[in-house]
Amino acid sequence: MGFMLPERETPADQVRALMARKEAIEAELDAQSSILEANDSTMETPLLDADGFPRSDIDVWAVRHARVRIIELRNDLAAVMDRIMVGLQNVYDPSVAAAAEPTEMPQSNISVSPPSALLPFAKVDGVAPGSPAAAAGLLREDLVLSFGVLTRSSFGSSSLQPLAEYVATQENREILVRVLRGANETVSLTFIPRRNWGGRGLLGCHIVPHNLV
Repeated sequence: MGFMLPERETPADQVRALMARKEAIEAELDAQSSILEANDSTMETPLLDADGFPRSDIDVWAVRHARVRIIELRNDLAAVMDRIMVGLQNVYDPSVAAAAEPTEMPQSNISVSPPSALLPFAKVDGVAPGSPAAAAGLLREDLVLSFGVLTRSSFGSSSLQPLAEYVATQENREILVRVLRGANETVSLTFIPRRNWGGRGLLGCHIVPHNLV
């Protein structure tokens, strides 16, 4: 039996592992938050009564423990999000990925092109009022030229899955988006994906593939 070298972990594998870690942290955050809700408490609710004694109407120990854990998990989540962002750059930026994978490039690698050479890869089919997309100035019929680090070369098929994955890592962060509006007007927009804006998703718009193979 010959000696076998371990398979090298690709940047895409690393991102998938980090995304799984992010989902696990978010699930535990929800569980700890439910403990606060069960005790009708928030991160700031007083735990002592008017006489300075621990309140008898809530589980003070459970609330304290949940608060500490929530703070830890929020810090962990922020760190994982930063690592995911770096990992996505390794996947989608060929100048980084080429150094890490000189003989095998991920199918979805991005090719860096000047704005004038960018080709649309998605079309805006709808924008919800009051959404992050509406706040950014996105309009129906806009053609997306770039979305953060993503361009048309980032998509190996007709699926926009890389866009969904990228947006999920950029919650509450600014994203530069370039769109083609009308015949030849290129517009730069700044998106801030966020939850709880009053509708579904982090962007509040419907985007469909455009001229993807």
